Amino acid sequence: MKKYLQLAGLAAAVAAGVCSAADYKPVTDARLANPEPENWLLTKGNYAGWSYTPLEQITPQNVSKLRPVWSAATNVGSGHEAPAIVNGDYMFVSTPRNQVLAFDSKTGRVLWRYQREMPEGFGALHMTNRGVALWGDKVYIASIDCMISALDAKTGKLVWEAEVCNWQTDSAYITSAPLVVKGKVIVGPSGGEFGVRGFLKAFDAQTGKLAWTRYSVPAPGEPGSETWPQQGQWKDSWKNGGGTMWMPGNYDAKNDVIYWGVGNGAPWLGDQRPGDNLFLTSVLSLNPDNGNIISHFQYHWNDSWDWAGMNAPTLVEFDRNGKKVPGLISAQRNGNLYWLDRDAKGKITYQKSTPYVKNTVFTSIDPKTGRPTYDEAAKPATNKTATYCPSLWGGKDWPYEAYNPKTGLLYIPFNDNHCMTLTGMIQPRIPGQWSAGVDINKLDLKVADNFPFIGGIQAWSVDGGKEVWRQTYKHSWNWGSILTTASGVLFAGGTNDRKFRAYDAKSGKLLWEFPTPSGIISPPSSFSIDGKQYIAVVSGWGVDAQWIQGKMHDQAGWEKAVPEGGSVWVFALGD
Repeated sequence: MKKYLQLAGLAAAVAAGVCSAADYKPVTDARLANPEPENWLLTKGNYAGWSYTPLEQITPQNVSKLRPVWSAATNVGSGHEAPAIVNGDYMFVSTPRNQVLAFDSKTGRVLWRYQREMPEGFGALHMTNRGVALWGDKVYIASIDCMISALDAKTGKLVWEAEVCNWQTDSAYITSAPLVVKGKVIVGPSGGEFGVRGFLKAFDAQTGKLAWTRYSVPAPGEPGSETWPQQGQWKDSWKNGGGTMWMPGNYDAKNDVIYWGVGNGAPWLGDQRPGDNLFLTSVLSLNPDNGNIISHFQYHWNDSWDWAGMNAPTLVEFDRNGKKVPGLISAQRNGNLYWLDRDAKGKITYQKSTPYVKNTVFTSIDPKTGRPTYDEAAKPATNKTATYCPSLWGGKDWPYEAYNPKTGLLYIPFNDNHCMTLTGMIQPRIPGQWSAGVDINKLDLKVADNFPFIGGIQAWSVDGGKEVWRQTYKHSWNWGSILTTASGVLFAGGTNDRKFRAYDAKSGKLLWEFPTPSGIISPPSSFSIDGKQYIAVVSGWGVDAQWIQGKMHDQAGWEKAVPEGGSVWVFALGD
């Protein structure tokens, strides 16, 4: 029987009347569609995925006066990849090992702590969590052992739980934050490296009852199944074909269309599943009522590089010939920046793309369809070794880009000058075991000789289609999401020196920095209380960022490891 830990911090406080039901404002569909500037209700701030706050109190002129207001340890190591979610006086932070912490947003006092006990024998490639979702009077957390749980927002008490996947038989696990749309909690699993066939599930937010399931790899006879092998040795490859949907999507509330990113193929080697392999490495538009696929765009076909397309594109409007045109923009792991059109019904159309980091695989891209042509020598296959750039971590890994409607710029956390050499093999699929078709102990990361930098931030004009500025890090990769503000400040972590930084959003000039106890790989967020603006970020290095740090120690003499250990930091302007 599962055990649940609700550690009191607040049980006594509630009993004493410190916090009453009136203190928590229920989160409605209307609030999610138009979140108040003083709150941070979604992982990326709004349904469009902008990672942008309309708050303007902190400016390029005064940001140097930022000071810590409070901090709190999470009592957990490993990689902390969840933002602080804020609704009034309540801040919610999820951590590795199935934990959710609720704080008083203003003071940092712990209100309650919930932790779902890890099952005996459980293991996953990435022991992390990327955030909670809010709706009504509940907080929703997807646990790494394949459960979705609804908690009472005021007390942390478990209200209901439902199984998303079976980690023992499916080999799946969950790192994604859920997305709540119209009273449905939507989430998908990770596990492409274990041969999981990707899917999304939607649950009734009140009861936990399953509403619908949508697989990203079609079964025989379904639209798109013709892009998978129909006969021969690989005819059943669709059953374990990958395409896990392990990052939260975005939502067009006006037209009632969800946009979701689909991950890499499984195994990684495309010759073991010949064909275009829809809907791997794609963006899907979906009907939130039933999960039906409306349209798609595939960034690259027959994925063979682990270039997952899991980040949903940002919803924007392009200024085209004096008219506003609904669109999508996305810096993809394959190193290309994509401009896509979307209509009111959710149809997706390719407009253009351009490299933002070096790509040695694409020899050309069809200007009408966006379909790339490949250098076959740079495509790993069974019993074949190939080197390609960027490496499997891509031009941008999972961290979120940010869009500022006032500057008209898209801000991209990027990594360049890194490549990968892989040798393919056939691996049997055994539940719970690595089966990506490459030896996990022989992932050969390569960095360019005398590389000028690897990590950095790029700012691109959404309408102009040009890079406006960039910041680069010679001695660090960038693993951090970005927050931008209406006043023209950009906040970012992501570097191995543990610093949290503020830049001028128009010029890229460094304005402020603060060292935290560990590195920052979580998205920053912003909120205000009683007219005072706060910036929140969770520090806690780990997972891929730490693994790469070790590789860079071997290749370039960097420090072998970054200190781990999670802590929440909240900043505001000093007097």
